[in-house]
Amino acid sequence: MGRRSRRRDATPAATAAPSTRDRPSPPTVPAPPRRLATERPPAPWDPFPLTELCVLLGLVLLVWGLVRRDDPAGRVLLVCGMVLGSLGGLETALREHFGGGRSHSTLLAALPAVLVAGVLFFARAPWVLAPVAAALVFAAAFTALRRSRRQIAPPGRLG
Repeated sequence: MGRRSRRRDATPAATAAPSTRDRPSPPTVPAPPRRLATERPPAPWDPFPLTELCVLLGLVLLVWGLVRRDDPAGRVLLVCGMVLGSLGGLETALREHFGGGRSHSTLLAALPAVLVAGVLFFARAPWVLAPVAAALVFAAAFTALRRSRRQIAPPGRLG
């Protein structure tokens, strides 16, 4: 008989710790079902791939604009390609954020901040005013989006 077996036999059964099989296990609370990262709420135009076509057209315009970048029309194509590609991503982020999927508060709050900075830039406002106003608008939009997200999503599902 090995050394371990003899030691185990020498301890009385009354002093041994109760086994985990004798104790009842605490009740487990099932976690709320979570969406996979790839699942998104369906778009109102669901069978038609509008978002994907918007992004594809944006990519085509970007490439075409890069080919003609020295021409004023090429610069317009570049800007239109960026706008169309951004709209496709923005639409997806809006649907996921307000549909109970992932939270995109930062991305969505950046949109009004960039718009305010652009308007102030083209209005030839003092250069200090544009980033300060953009930061204030971003902070206000981010706070509002997080607050609205908490009202939509059940507790524990802020992702």
